[in-house]
Amino acid sequence: MTGRAALVTGAAGFIGSHLCERLLAEGWRVIGVDAFTAYYDRADKESNIAPCLRDSRFDLVEADVATARLDVAADVDVVFHLAAQAGVRGSFGAEFARYAHDNILGTQRVLEAARAGACARVVWSSSSSVYGDAEAYPCVEATTPTAPRSPYGVTKRACEDLATVYRGLGVATVGLRYFTVYGPRQRPDMAMRRICEALAGGAPFTLNGGGMQSRDFTYVADVVDATFRAAVAPSPDPVLNVGGGQEATMRDVIRILEDAAGAAVPLLRAPDQTGDVRRTNADTTRARECLGWEPRVALRDGLRSELEWVRALRNRARALAA
Repeated sequence: MTGRAALVTGAAGFIGSHLCERLLAEGWRVIGVDAFTAYYDRADKESNIAPCLRDSRFDLVEADVATARLDVAADVDVVFHLAAQAGVRGSFGAEFARYAHDNILGTQRVLEAARAGACARVVWSSSSSVYGDAEAYPCVEATTPTAPRSPYGVTKRACEDLATVYRGLGVATVGLRYFTVYGPRQRPDMAMRRICEALAGGAPFTLNGGGMQSRDFTYVADVVDATFRAAVAPSPDPVLNVGGGQEATMRDVIRILEDAAGAAVPLLRAPDQTGDVRRTNADTTRARECLGWEPRVALRDGLRSELEWVRALRNRARALAA
């Protein structure tokens, strides 16, 4: 292969598809792997990855990283491991088996493949969920204890331990603790997507609790920028927070989107959800220092972008149905 090459797992997903586009724009050759699980509509993922498929430097492999051969890891400079079963609420009960398979086993097999292929670096997606309800904010990688409140968070914390093991075996790893990523292509189960859908004529939005739970929201382009920089930085820390620095409550988000739409969000009220944390807030000092990175997209601008994307999707669907 000429130039730099990357393997991206979860390539057709929300963040993965944006990352593939960034890598192609930077001149990389990209092998994308995605299992196209039934977690949400396959057509959504196919739409996500369609622009990349038009580029001759991109190859897509449909496979489950937890079971497939990953010999291609020997042919790339960097592995970006984003494939995972996401979602805090769904990780309780019988569905935990899927989380253990996709997140823990999948990550272990990617790390094994990178080790066997002598890959220069593995950049992988951890989560702010590893912190649980912290005793103090913002959360700092080296000092804030990890205490997940959901089985999903437990799997991500286990993956961090796996990465530590494989670093000891010579695999250079960088785990990025993403904080509530949003923007165009966001998964249909995520709150901000569902609020936008409600404003665009979809089902009412179910607001759990009183809406005062707060999150450190991070726009997808900023997450992709940090992820790319983690691959090319000289010596990044093994674990870094990636947060947008714009903490807001769900009530704040609803208000901003209502202002953007010029309409009220149709709401349904429901109790707090098991596993949800009260607050997330990231100290991103180390990411800024290690990666030369900083978030650039303001929450109001990012929310407007997602709302416009959802409206465009629904308009296309109506036109096709007409």
